[in-house]
Amino acid sequence: MNFHPGAFIDSLYYMGVGMLGIMLVIGVIIGITALLNKITNKKPANKKDSLK
Repeated sequence: MNFHPGAFIDSLYYMGVGMLGIMLVIGVIIGITALLNKITNKKPANKKDSLK
């Protein structure tokens, strides 16, 4: 087994692209969740309903 530090440095690019992809997917999931919460949020018609 050989250790090649240059190969590690070269692979950092691919690791960065993968982490960016993961962050984008997480952002899309958070955005869709927030949008669905705004769309489906039901507010009570009056204060008596909010006490139940």
